[in-house]
Amino acid sequence: MRTQTTRLLTSGPFLGVCYLLAWLALWPTEQPYWMLPFGLRFGALLLTPVRQWPWLLGLELGASAVLEIHQDARLGWLGFLLGDLPDPLIVATGLWLLRKANLHPSLRVPEDVTRLLLSAVLIVTATTAIDAALLALMHQTTPSTPMVEALGLDLLSNYLGVLLVVPLMIMLARARPNRRMLANLIMDGLLVMLPSMAILLMLSEHASPQPQFARVLSLAPVMFFAFRHGWRGASLAMITTSMGMSLVDHVVGQPMPSASGYLFLAVAGTGALMLGSATDALRRSSERVAEQNVYLAAVNRRLDQLARQLRDAARGNLQAEESQRRYMAAELHDELGQNITAIQTHIKLAQGRLQAVGMEDVGHSVNAILGHMRRALHRLLDDLRPAVLDEFGLLRALEEGPIRDLLDAAGIVYVTDMYGDPRLLDDDTRTAIYRLVQESATNTVKHAQASHFRLRLRIGERHGTPLALLDIRDDGIGLPGTVPRGGRGLQGMRDRVTSLGGLFRLRQAPAGVHLRILLRGNNAPATKPALATRTA
Repeated sequence: MRTQTTRLLTSGPFLGVCYLLAWLALWPTEQPYWMLPFGLRFGALLLTPVRQWPWLLGLELGASAVLEIHQDARLGWLGFLLGDLPDPLIVATGLWLLRKANLHPSLRVPEDVTRLLLSAVLIVTATTAIDAALLALMHQTTPSTPMVEALGLDLLSNYLGVLLVVPLMIMLARARPNRRMLANLIMDGLLVMLPSMAILLMLSEHASPQPQFARVLSLAPVMFFAFRHGWRGASLAMITTSMGMSLVDHVVGQPMPSASGYLFLAVAGTGALMLGSATDALRRSSERVAEQNVYLAAVNRRLDQLARQLRDAARGNLQAEESQRRYMAAELHDELGQNITAIQTHIKLAQGRLQAVGMEDVGHSVNAILGHMRRALHRLLDDLRPAVLDEFGLLRALEEGPIRDLLDAAGIVYVTDMYGDPRLLDDDTRTAIYRLVQESATNTVKHAQASHFRLRLRIGERHGTPLALLDIRDDGIGLPGTVPRGGRGLQGMRDRVTSLGGLFRLRQAPAGVHLRILLRGNNAPATKPALATRTA
């Protein structure tokens, strides 16, 4: 049932009858300065499919023939053929060609408004030119000044008809306002348009130049509606203003205004449509930007959540790695260390018997091998889990532990400048600081060819969050130009800092490598005495 009703409402005969009724209703409103039936024809042909044009044009031409013969029986069919028939055919031909060139009924953006109004100007100009040619052919005279003026008024009236009727038809057929928009239009119409019409009526009762000033002033609400309600508001305001001007002239009894007033209306109406369309486009753009901002905010929250999850996972991996290192260090110390000690004890006990049989050198060789194994085991245990970090704390471990032994053995001067209380930091952060300094010192010894290694450490609180700032630098040969992000050691340091939610910066220096690292601890702030050490 709904399908049959839809087909009936969109059928050619139904649309033709509706168009004919609207055309007959607008036909008595023809004036020298506006031709609303021309705008109705333009809009109807623009909005309806081409296959339904015969119904619209056929009913209009039939009604035009009846009216023409009824009004002027002397000319009869000749007046109809030369006066009424060409205009619909020219408009239909022009719109058919322009629709083939991708003209569509839209006022969403200024480009659409420009395309539509230029199409109207082209068709109106073509219609006027052909009317002028037919008029000259009919009277067999050259165009005179009054004839040219009449054709200019005809062009203006047709364009005003398109400007006043077509936007309203597009709004009703393709872009109906919602309830909120309609309520705002009615409210602004009561608050703005009615006072404007009252001012127009009062000024029009006086002598010139008040009426001309009133007509110019009456176009101010058009711009207001265009800015506030877009092209829909501009369209409705133009129709209201133009009808008000005509009614005021009729009520007051003023003579018909000059063409300059309606030319001003055409220019102002064109600008108002452009302004309204631009306002709508800007408003839609702002809404899209707001929606994108909301979407991006949600995406950023999701990314922050994922980043926290990744940091938590990386921190968990580091904790698992340190736990495994601690376990392996304990096992190696308890098992392998005790076994080496037991072997050394047995060799010491058997030293006398080996000396008796002349194999004393074997005992010394085995003891030397065991001593080398013990030293290698100690280095391995320091790498896995430095005992000095657990026994002496972070600052003393950095100052006096294996890192200084490593640098001293390489002939590198180790300079430290440390301040703060490491107890503000959690165990993972303290371990990370030691590992970062240890890895930097190892890289310096292996690759830098440096003479100095400087460590600057600051531990404190900011806004209740424990912070640790590391500044590590050497005076070596620096990084090679082909490895801008550093080697595997630097990348491991970067990953460790990132997993703890810190910042890692590799700075360019005139000589050597300069690292600045910021770590945030997870411990709650506590009031503890600050510890400081400065050593060179």
